[in-house]
Amino acid sequence: MRFWRLLTKSIFVKFAASFILVGLIPLFTLSYFSVQIFSGYVERYTTSNLQQMVMYMSYNLNSAFQQYNDISKLMYNVRYEGLSEDIKQNQTFNVNELEQINATPIDSFLKTIVFSDNYITGAYFVRAADGRIYYQERENRGIRSELLPIREWRDEMSSHPSQAAIFPTHQDSYFTGSKREVFTLARNLIDTSGRLTREPKVVGTLFLDIDTVMFNQFLNELYLGDRDELVLIDGQDHIYFSNQGNRTKDEFLSGSKDNEMLVLSEDIPFVNGQLIAMIHRAGLFEQLLSARATVYIAILICSVALIVMGAWFSRRLAAPIRKLIQQMAVVESGRLDSMLAVNSNDEIGRLTQGFNRMVERLRVHIDEAYVAQIKQKQTELNALKSQIRPHYLYNTLEVIRMNAVDKEADEVADMIHSLSNQLKYVIDYGEERVSLRRELEHLHDYFYIISVRYDNKYMLCCDVAPDVEMDWPILKLCLQPIVENAIQHGLRQKKKGTVGITAEKREKDLAITIYDDGVGMDRETLIRINDSLYEPSAPSKSIGLKNVHERIRSMYGENYGLSVSSQKNIGTSVLLCFPIPD
Repeated sequence: MRFWRLLTKSIFVKFAASFILVGLIPLFTLSYFSVQIFSGYVERYTTSNLQQMVMYMSYNLNSAFQQYNDISKLMYNVRYEGLSEDIKQNQTFNVNELEQINATPIDSFLKTIVFSDNYITGAYFVRAADGRIYYQERENRGIRSELLPIREWRDEMSSHPSQAAIFPTHQDSYFTGSKREVFTLARNLIDTSGRLTREPKVVGTLFLDIDTVMFNQFLNELYLGDRDELVLIDGQDHIYFSNQGNRTKDEFLSGSKDNEMLVLSEDIPFVNGQLIAMIHRAGLFEQLLSARATVYIAILICSVALIVMGAWFSRRLAAPIRKLIQQMAVVESGRLDSMLAVNSNDEIGRLTQGFNRMVERLRVHIDEAYVAQIKQKQTELNALKSQIRPHYLYNTLEVIRMNAVDKEADEVADMIHSLSNQLKYVIDYGEERVSLRRELEHLHDYFYIISVRYDNKYMLCCDVAPDVEMDWPILKLCLQPIVENAIQHGLRQKKKGTVGITAEKREKDLAITIYDDGVGMDRETLIRINDSLYEPSAPSKSIGLKNVHERIRSMYGENYGLSVSSQKNIGTSVLLCFPIPD
């Protein structure tokens, strides 16, 4: 009697008794009804899910048809430049006289259409004036125009000449050696210039052959059995494709009336038809019967297991879980410095270890996030400062230049303008390569200041070969240091002179030569300078030349760089080589 009282006060006994009385008895009672409800729900859910998939597939199919329709409308995307509006809209003149569509030769336009989509196997354009056929085919096969049903197709389009037409699946046997299953989309090219007439003026007709393999990508979205069928049929009962092979309309309609088949359909507005899925009911729900038996067996096994294991789990899990819940409440209050003791290596122990690691990482993450936020704010502040400083400098120079203009000091104003352009060019750190045009413009700004500084004693001559494109890229700030050396070391001792720049194409390289008619160099000095360019340890006072040389080699490779030539009392020339882009 005393032992029974002790058991009734135990939470373990209460948990086990409640588990058996509240869980086990209703389990047997409700299991049957639950399985029945579940079975009905599964049937409804499966049917609804299939309907959703069919609707999704119909939407994708309609979008695919609309995509090819949009491709056919490219004939009306006219882009002519420099022509009058009448000529732009005169499609009759463009097609019949110029043999063009969209300012593009018809053959080139058709080739663009063919390779714009992987499933377009061929495109051909029939000119209305003389019936001439222009065609492009992905595999470059010849066309047998006598087999093209152009007359029948154009007769079908005559009732709605302004709309696209789509013709059901057929073999493209009009291409030599081909028996590919395709469907054809057609659209008339209508001349919209001049007065509107009752009957549109058709200039020609564009036909697109589209491989029916395109439908396979949609067929794979629905897992079908051997007896299931998916069919696309238009408003005239033409079958576009079926996963059961080439079926006639009568065979399909007879199969759709079979009571053993679940028939689901969705509209395809573009072809005024439907996507119909016929699913065999027995195959669809055959697994449900075995699932019911499995559920009943599982319920029986679970009932026994619940009785046996419930008591053991309740006692073992109650205490550590209760401690974990208490510790979670502590963490929720904001205290992240306390940890749980790990007393076992089982799931509860690992759960406790994971909770401790989570708390530790949460504390570290909070610290890192706080520090990262401070660093981000500092980076944003530095970025704003780096933008404000050059902007302030540009504005200040512009104020000084405008003040010089106001004082009629035009030469000073022009010098300030040139200096401002140079600063903008130099301070822009976002690019390492610039066009030849921009580098020469920067050089002219620099030389203008030099010419004013030395009373126009020095001249700059630029000669760019006709086959050199000004947009070819070169290394930024590669010419100015060499021109500066030419003035400082070559021309200043003669009091006057000329700096020349030539740019020419040499095979696959752009060769730029900077020369002067200054004092030149003796042979020993020239050898020392050229050696210093390739020997890192060699002493050199020509820091500008060495810097440009190493930058070019670092950017374009060791085959490029600069070389120096000079003769005493005649002058000096520096050759720079850059690769020409493909």
